[in-house]
Amino acid sequence: MKRSELLKNPIHLLSLGFGTGLAPKAPGTFGTLVGIPAVLLFAPLGVNAYVGVVVAFALLGIFLCGETGKVLKQHDDPAIVWDEVVGYMVAFIAIPINWQTLLLGFILFRFFDIRKPWPIRAADKHVKGGLGVMVDDLLAGLCVLIIMHALLLAGYLPGVASL
Repeated sequence: MKRSELLKNPIHLLSLGFGTGLAPKAPGTFGTLVGIPAVLLFAPLGVNAYVGVVVAFALLGIFLCGETGKVLKQHDDPAIVWDEVVGYMVAFIAIPINWQTLLLGFILFRFFDIRKPWPIRAADKHVKGGLGVMVDDLLAGLCVLIIMHALLLAGYLPGVASL
């Protein structure tokens, strides 16, 4: 089965980031781009609803990524990018949304996702299955969230501190 045929199945369509995970180079970066419209769509719902969506997407991602990993016969196949989408969304909990924060969050998230500093690397190595696919990106998003809030509180980001 060709990978593009997986997109006919809604489980794989989501886990492959609507096809962005099939990009021949940098699928994680292309998958993270799907996080931008997700943030733009759900952030206006308010912090509590946004957190609810992120938690629901993370729990759904454990299932999605696990199922697609089984079909691809590879744990955390580069084509699986739902974890990038949700990790990027984590970075925007209670952060004002504008082009500057979206860009900074994107750059920081890609840095943490690619470099995987401790504890991200440890989690990536030791946790398997769908949870293992998700956990490193959730931690990367959490690292970015902490940095973004610190910058916001210090007055380095445009917008009003939303804590």
